[in-house]
Amino acid sequence: MGIVLKQSLNNTIVTYLGFAIGAINTLFLYTNFMQADNYGLVQVILSVSAVLMPILAFGVPNSLVKFYSSFSAKGEQDRFLTMMLFLPLIFIVPLALLSYFANETIGNLLSKENQVVRNYVWHIFIIGMAMAYFEVFYAWARVGMKSVFGNFLKEIFCRIGQTLLLILLWFKVIDIPFFINALVGFYLIRTALMKIYAYKLRFPKLLFKLPVNWVDILKYSALIILGGSTAIVLMEVDKVMLNNYLPIENVAYYAVAGFMATVIAVPARAMHQITYPMTAEYINKKDKGSLEVLYKKSSLTLFIVSAILLVLIMLNLNDLYKLLPNSYEDGFTIVLWVGLAKVYDSLLGNNNSILYNSNYYQSILFFGVLLALMAIGFNLWLIPAYGLNGAAIASFSAFFIYNTLKLYYVKSKFGIQPFTNETFKVLVLVIILSALFYLVEFPFHPLVNIGLKSFLIGVIYILTIYKLRISEDVQWVLGKFFGKR
Repeated sequence: MGIVLKQSLNNTIVTYLGFAIGAINTLFLYTNFMQADNYGLVQVILSVSAVLMPILAFGVPNSLVKFYSSFSAKGEQDRFLTMMLFLPLIFIVPLALLSYFANETIGNLLSKENQVVRNYVWHIFIIGMAMAYFEVFYAWARVGMKSVFGNFLKEIFCRIGQTLLLILLWFKVIDIPFFINALVGFYLIRTALMKIYAYKLRFPKLLFKLPVNWVDILKYSALIILGGSTAIVLMEVDKVMLNNYLPIENVAYYAVAGFMATVIAVPARAMHQITYPMTAEYINKKDKGSLEVLYKKSSLTLFIVSAILLVLIMLNLNDLYKLLPNSYEDGFTIVLWVGLAKVYDSLLGNNNSILYNSNYYQSILFFGVLLALMAIGFNLWLIPAYGLNGAAIASFSAFFIYNTLKLYYVKSKFGIQPFTNETFKVLVLVIILSALFYLVEFPFHPLVNIGLKSFLIGVIYILTIYKLRISEDVQWVLGKFFGKR
């Protein structure tokens, strides 16, 4: 677990720095430097691009991680990597042609409620393509256990770009069309930088001869599109569908509330960068013992962090909304439902990695497609009835069903589950802390109130976790912090 912990900590630092920049952008710069309808437009463009990304990537990032360690001969590795480089073009080229010849039709489909979206079909496609190849080159680096630089590009690079563009927009140096065009440029540059880094780690020798197991690779890649699409659809479909039911500024309001809750997912995103290839290696070697240990440790570590993050966010939400423009303030329910979904995600540990790297991936991917359709159905039902809150409830419902199914499936096929007695100790602890501080309000400036309450809750939580020795990995980190072994 040493390499996992070391790179996970580095990735956590990078990812939280990215989220800090994202928080400044989302909560302060976008809300004050850009009109809500324009911010909503940016969110729609990025959300639709994110939904398009796994289709354009053709499952290559997952396939690269799953199969790379199974090749020992350099020649076979080169054949495999060549296949991975060109496989996404199977979808990219036809969809590029479709975007060109059916531009107006696609624009009409995306702009039923908000006509402004119809002018940005090409922006959506190019960002989606850049995202897809970025993930390919990022996976290229991760199989060599080098994830930190790619994580920097993924979490920080484009957010810094948005910060610069928002400042230029505030000073009226640029306008909204230039802002969106430049945003596309940042995503393209990010992909180019990731490609250069990946090639420095392992420069490809193009061998246009398929690897011996190319049928299995192609089959897995095609099916993994369903899995990747499911995860993205569950995360982004709410914003895409809000665009078709409500004025576009509502997408901005929802995005701000949703961003607060997504902070909970940062530790999981950081840890998964390194646990994914390790999980693939354990499964390829049929090392069930190591796999179970990784499953339980990743679940407990992520739950310890995500649970307290949800508590801190919810108990400070009133003060946090005092810092935002009044139009953004009605998001308590959205933060709660989306936050609960993120905590449940974290509780699963490396569950996704186990499923996608096992021989059972086909069944769970088909279940995922059904659940993505269920998420769409929930949104179709709940958004017209309950507006923004309906979208949040729809997202939670879909994630709850999907995650419960994945827990059951791993248990039934591998005979392992992530929960321990320590998991329930953490649950009891966060419930007690929530009850103790629920009615505590300080009369100072919102930032002081947030800092003071977070400090008190954090100190009690950390000391309790440390004294009870709940997690071996967390104990090691806190021991170094406290100067003890």
